[in-house]
Amino acid sequence: GVLVAGGYAVAPVVRGDASAQRPAAAAPASREPGPLWSGGAVDPHSNEFWAQSNITLGTNAPLTALTVELRVAQTGSVTSTGAWRSLPEDDFAFTVGERAGFLVYRWTLKEGRTVPAGEWVFAGQYNHERGGRDAGGDRYSATATAASGRLTVRGGFTPGG
Repeated sequence: GVLVAGGYAVAPVVRGDASAQRPAAAAPASREPGPLWSGGAVDPHSNEFWAQSNITLGTNAPLTALTVELRVAQTGSVTSTGAWRSLPEDDFAFTVGERAGFLVYRWTLKEGRTVPAGEWVFAGQYNHERGGRDAGGDRYSATATAASGRLTVRGGFTPGG
């Protein structure tokens, strides 16, 4: 069976000053209904030229397959400056590239590797046009396999002001 669990997402309200570029607080998605949960946020250390989008993915069971995808809308001069994840680098294949108006980051768990139960972060970093950017068109998704079956979560980011 497929379990689809909702996520939460926050993004900064973008105005002309750096103090307006901090994400608003949000409650985490409910962890009661299933074994996989998620949340997305623009990192509070983002600035008027550069940003980092964070995806927090949690599981209460080991995962034997996992693909995490971050899609950053091309809002003007969006170019990758890197990515990271809190799980071991050698456990994942990673790609980043432009597709259909998005900068797409993808982490795929390698065959034979396992993601232990816990909460993990996947982050994409990118330059953008001066003045901050509206993350309203950005999206993320994660598809996993656990003993209970295939699991999927997805979410977006609150538009900037």
